Amino acid sequence: MGADRTKTSGARGRALRIAMISGLVPLSLTLVQCGNAPNPTALATNSQANVQVVNQVVAKTNPQTSNQQVASGDTFEDRFPAPQFRERFPSASESLLQRQMSDFSPKRAMQQQPEQAPYKVASLAPQIPYQRPARDDLTTLVSMKSSAFPYFGNNPASDSPFLNISKGDRRGHRSYSGRVFWQDETYNDSRVLVHVPEHFDVRKPGVIVVFFHGNGATLERDVRDRQLVPRQITDSGANAVLLAPQMAVDAADSSAGKFWQPGGLKRFMEESASHLAQLTGDPNSARAFANMPIVIVGYSGGFLPTAWSLEVGGISDRVRGVVLLDAVYGEMDKFASWIESHRSGFFVSSYTHYTARRDRELMSMLRHKGIGVSEDMDGPLRPGSVVFVETGDGITHRDYVNRAWTQYPLKDVLVKMSATPALALTRVAATSPSASNR
Repeated sequence: MGADRTKTSGARGRALRIAMISGLVPLSLTLVQCGNAPNPTALATNSQANVQVVNQVVAKTNPQTSNQQVASGDTFEDRFPAPQFRERFPSASESLLQRQMSDFSPKRAMQQQPEQAPYKVASLAPQIPYQRPARDDLTTLVSMKSSAFPYFGNNPASDSPFLNISKGDRRGHRSYSGRVFWQDETYNDSRVLVHVPEHFDVRKPGVIVVFFHGNGATLERDVRDRQLVPRQITDSGANAVLLAPQMAVDAADSSAGKFWQPGGLKRFMEESASHLAQLTGDPNSARAFANMPIVIVGYSGGFLPTAWSLEVGGISDRVRGVVLLDAVYGEMDKFASWIESHRSGFFVSSYTHYTARRDRELMSMLRHKGIGVSEDMDGPLRPGSVVFVETGDGITHRDYVNRAWTQYPLKDVLVKMSATPALALTRVAATSPSASNR
């Protein structure tokens, strides 16, 4: 057993030595050639051997092609052909896209326009400059406690109760003509026609027109629809609003009611200020309305509440102008007194032959006081202007509010007033026909 182990270990040692020698010999040859230039003969031999190997592979796959390659594959040009021009530079289809400097700048995303929505979206930010939202003319009836009627006081002309007739539970008034008008039918309407044009702006200087209608009238049928007083206010373009209290309803009576009382006009204007502020949508504008100048217009029988408002109304200094339309049937002393003491205002009286005698009497009173009088409406209205205009034949008393010295005389007065800065009235709209009032 010991002899066998010796023989076996000796055989293993000889085999290990043979394997080591076989690996070191080729390695030594390789290390010897490191650092020497390649041998051209060896390169040629290696290349030739490689070609033979390739030819053998190709021959097996395609015999016909292999014959051609073998026949022409011996030269350097065949094996390493020179590159052609098209191979040195890429074709158009192979070229990269041409780029500009703008291609490298940051791109803004294109905003796609949204489709028009079938509804409006409220803006969260105010627009500059601010524009007041458009609105339509506002014409409405408002009941006021300070309006002319109902009235249960005295008639100052006789210092006796105004309601001087009774029949059962009914009370009435016997007029100067002897006709009786009952309180529940004629003197019980406290409504006031209020008109605010679409262009009116309470933030600008303006004026309140107080219109006293004549006998036999109602606010809707006559003042609004027939005499077109609200439309004349709008078409003038003046920054003005209208207040027209209902006087005796559809009756031949000129009674002034509460406007007979001291402070009657003042209370009426104070109450109307809060109503106008609410109607225009700005409660804070009540103060502006309470201090706004006033122009009183009296037509026909409206002379009586006009005269008493100037005399005892309590705010005659706020009255910037008085316009009488065929309305001087009396009370000349009250008109003359206001004209004399309020030279910053204007006074206009237009008349037909019905009132010509009294108008001429008033002119004489004023001239006697040294007050200049003009007898035409061609010039502008200025502070202190006193104008009397006689209208000729063909001008009827019934249509006088629409046609006097000109068509729509109230509109003409406001236009002339607006042209005078000293009267503190701003004209804010063009004089163009307006749409029908609502």
